Amino acid sequence: MNDILSQNEIDNILSGMNAGAVGVDDVINIGLSKKEVAAYDFRRPNRFSKAQLRTLQSLHEQFAESYSYYLVSKLQTVVSVTVTSVDQLFYSEFILSIANPSCLYVFDIEGTDGSGILEISPQLAFCMVERLLGGGTDTIFKKPRAISAIEQAVIRGIVMRALSDLSNNWRSLSDLEFVYSRLETEADFVQIAPGSEIVLVVSFDVSIGSNSYMMNLCFPTFALEEVIAQLNRRQLTAGIRSSAESRENAEIIRRQVATTYLPVIAELGSATISLRELMELKIGDIVKTGTKVDSELQLIIAGRRKLAVRPGMVDGKKSVRVTRSLIDEDIVEDIGQMKNMDLL
Repeated sequence: MNDILSQNEIDNILSGMNAGAVGVDDVINIGLSKKEVAAYDFRRPNRFSKAQLRTLQSLHEQFAESYSYYLVSKLQTVVSVTVTSVDQLFYSEFILSIANPSCLYVFDIEGTDGSGILEISPQLAFCMVERLLGGGTDTIFKKPRAISAIEQAVIRGIVMRALSDLSNNWRSLSDLEFVYSRLETEADFVQIAPGSEIVLVVSFDVSIGSNSYMMNLCFPTFALEEVIAQLNRRQLTAGIRSSAESRENAEIIRRQVATTYLPVIAELGSATISLRELMELKIGDIVKTGTKVDSELQLIIAGRRKLAVRPGMVDGKKSVRVTRSLIDEDIVEDIGQMKNMDLL
């Protein structure tokens, strides 16, 4: 309350309550409106505010983006990693949500006494193994089983890269390093925190080809005490590049691309002959191509047919003049002519 009641006002309130004219709720509402009252669940204390959770979500979205680029190059297929939720819950609840068997990669949080968990669903692990060994992405693994020692060795590099990218993205908040410790296949053998400890759980959706899989990160809050103190909305804006920095980076990329050399080839014509004909060629023989004297030539840039050109001379040097850009019909027609020559 902003005002102090006088003794006379206190006596009036007490007499009103004794007479039943004034209720307890009326006394409370004298200095406190219902809008100022917030519900609090003592069974589930929140260690992170909404602003801090938004900061952590932004941080892990950056991790998901960089990690998806790596998976695309490693698996040689379409991969996307997205953050689905950032929650805080009891460690016992997190353990109960894990299926057995599973792939639980325990990592140490250097600089603290805590450890974290990278949970990868067995289906995701088997899919990555299948792809790394030359298989497809549409294989369905119906029967659950524990990951074998050979499969562990195959995807261990992918897990190490995930922890490395995670450490790099966390440096915007703190100098924490996430170091791989061990693999567990059953949740009961992973005790990184008491069951009543609040943990931060970041859930990801990993799409490989046409299938989606689950991946989770679990951090005990007692290992992030210093980070919690530093988390605020300014951390989020500090981690995002300003528009001026983006323009500067775009200019640097443009200059680098502008000075990149590409091989350029003007193809005068093409022909297909048999190996016997090649062995019987002599000086003076003529190989007939499918290109007419007055037709356009094709300019090949870095292995791709891009432009139509006409040959000529400039200052005594052989050269070509660009006439137009090639379209798909030009390339299809060129392939058709080569097939007709094969038939002849």
